[in-house]
Amino acid sequence: MDTKLLELLVCPVTKGPLEYDREAQELISRSARLAYPVQDGIPVLLERDARVLSDEELGL
Repeated sequence: MDTKLLELLVCPVTKGPLEYDREAQELISRSARLAYPVQDGIPVLLERDARVLSDEELGL
């Protein structure tokens, strides 16, 4: 994931920052508790395609 692109992208739900999880190929929104998939290098920033993150995954 291009770091310049990551700086521009925000969570579509909260408008907050996203973190890239390279291993899981996901963009993480801690404030929304959602993980958006990255498919073939393209972020899929649709709430319906995101998965809900557990407390354990968020380190809570």
